[in-house]
Amino acid sequence: MRQLLQKYRLLVWIGAALIVGFLATSIVAYHVSIKSIRDNIGNQALPLTGDTIYSEIQKDILRPVFISSLMAHDTFVREWIIDGEKKPEQLARYLKEIRQKYGVVTSFLVSEKTRRYYHADGLLKTVNEGEPRDAWYFRVRQMQPDYETNVDPDMANRDKMTIFINHRVNDFHGNFIAATGVGMTFDTMVHLIDSYQQRFQRDIYFVDQQGNIMLAGKSMQAVRSAITTTPGIRDIAGHIMNHDTQPTKLEYSQDGATVLLNSRFIPELNWYLVVEQNVENDIRPLRQTFMLNLAISAAITLLVLVIILTAVKQFQNRLENMAATDAMTGLLNRQAFTFVFEQATLDTHRSGETMSGIMFDIDYFKQVNDTYGHLAGDLVLREIAQLARRTFRESDIISRWGGEEFLVLLKGCPQDRAFELAEKLRNAIASHDFALESITLRATISICITQYVPGESLSDFFLRADEGLYQAKHRGRNQTTLMLPPSETTKYETPSTQV
Repeated sequence: MRQLLQKYRLLVWIGAALIVGFLATSIVAYHVSIKSIRDNIGNQALPLTGDTIYSEIQKDILRPVFISSLMAHDTFVREWIIDGEKKPEQLARYLKEIRQKYGVVTSFLVSEKTRRYYHADGLLKTVNEGEPRDAWYFRVRQMQPDYETNVDPDMANRDKMTIFINHRVNDFHGNFIAATGVGMTFDTMVHLIDSYQQRFQRDIYFVDQQGNIMLAGKSMQAVRSAITTTPGIRDIAGHIMNHDTQPTKLEYSQDGATVLLNSRFIPELNWYLVVEQNVENDIRPLRQTFMLNLAISAAITLLVLVIILTAVKQFQNRLENMAATDAMTGLLNRQAFTFVFEQATLDTHRSGETMSGIMFDIDYFKQVNDTYGHLAGDLVLREIAQLARRTFRESDIISRWGGEEFLVLLKGCPQDRAFELAEKLRNAIASHDFALESITLRATISICITQYVPGESLSDFFLRADEGLYQAKHRGRNQTTLMLPPSETTKYETPSTQV
């Protein structure tokens, strides 16, 4: 494992640098994007939505306030009350005309003298100080401002939640004589809330002083619990209901997701406007993009590593080939043959097969160089290497041992078969024309064959082969000599014909 890491150390460092770089870039970008989204939602989107809703509320309330003021200062209304409320049908027609003309849900008047509650369809009831639903009237008769905004169920309209504008009516001397006004529904607000919820995926609702949800869009119509008891938001309910008309920015956790919230107190309604958004819906695409970036980064890293690994392997193979191959002949060099010999001996020990070796040397090679030049000598070396490749088996290992000497290792080959191959090569070289332009050039080789003895070293094997080669040259060259192991008798095989 350590050798593998050493071999590919550069690749490991490059891969680690790419992975760390891609991860760092993606993670930083992911967190910066999340922070940007949270800041945008909390500091801009939610407050802007709240401002818009609040503006709509003020706009919707301004008109009915003006209508209530007209009613409270109408001479007919004041004179009708002062004259003793003699013809109730006259006031009913008046209230009905107000309702139809201005498009309000209800119009009303409560007399201080008789405590009668009049509306467009006639007399509704008589208010009673002990009745909780009539508390608004007794509050109005005691208040200093001319009018108030109040949200209550409308008894004349099936207790539908209605925004009432309650205006004081004074006689011509400034004495309180009645309370009058109009009521409007939340239809406009509900439509606006639904529109915002659909467009921006935000929850918008109103809560009263006790934390009860009083008004919400269609998506929250089923919600009836108070924020003081709802898990998550109950932890910040006290911060929401703080009577602050300025926006309050908060957040809480719900089912493992973060919800950003903006709230403000609406004095006109005595309610709190709450706008909240689950940031998970906005972060989810970022998370998907983050995972996609990681996948792309991993693919790019893998591709780069594969390209680098391929290039490194090719470079290493070239270096190994250059280190193991003789540049002149393309055969294994001496250093590479030493390594191959060790591997071959191990294979021989395991398999028990016979292994033979052939050493051959070009006769009078120095004369070729001296007579025809080194280019001719190089040509002879290359073509003899080609003839050797064609003669020996693919499994046989051919090397240039040095100078004009060559060494061949034949695994699983007995001496007699090695002798046949050696003779074939000797005859092929002797009959080959090493054509050098118009000059006919011939060459011969001297050969020694020996058999590997299990356990012996390369030097012992080589010395025996070298001794046999010397014997072949001593007998006149162009000879094939068989050099037996030390335990056997040495004999020489001489071809019947010599060139």
